[in-house]
Amino acid sequence: MNGDRLMTYKKKSWEEKLRSGKNMPKTLEFDPKFPCGKALQKMGAKPGDSVVLAPGTEVDELMRKVPKGKLMTINGICEKLAERHGAKYCCTLTTGIFIMTAAHAAEEARARGEHSITPYWRTIKEGGLLNDKYPGGVEAHQRALEAEGFRIRGKGKKLSVENFAKYLML
Repeated sequence: MNGDRLMTYKKKSWEEKLRSGKNMPKTLEFDPKFPCGKALQKMGAKPGDSVVLAPGTEVDELMRKVPKGKLMTINGICEKLAERHGAKYCCTLTTGIFIMTAAHAAEEARARGEHSITPYWRTIKEGGLLNDKYPGGVEAHQRALEAEGFRIRGKGKKLSVENFAKYLML
């Protein structure tokens, strides 16, 4: 190396990633070619319908509102975000990424000794499934939910909350 300096980059924290929703919220006209296109088509989206991409801070805010004894799904969060922004749909892919990011940011905060963290374990996948992308995978997700009194069923990575629908926030 001819005296060139090596450039070093500081890796962003999960908290920084959560807060980095550039140009968001953004509302687009639905195109089936969107990365979340198949999921939105299953929900009934048609070309031209409005789809919001909401920032991570809003996803985190909704996750923080889920009280002990209640659960929220990605679609529940998407419905609230779409309504908030006057859109028909919300990008489930972007929202799912921010749900996972919020979970990791919460664990960073816990590691710093903070006590008021996002109760991310109360946000589950559709069908009551546990999230394998959360810190510690489905095993840690299961422990956190069981600690709050939820019963878990299934095997391996296909674990779900028993009777999850009766615990959903509406």
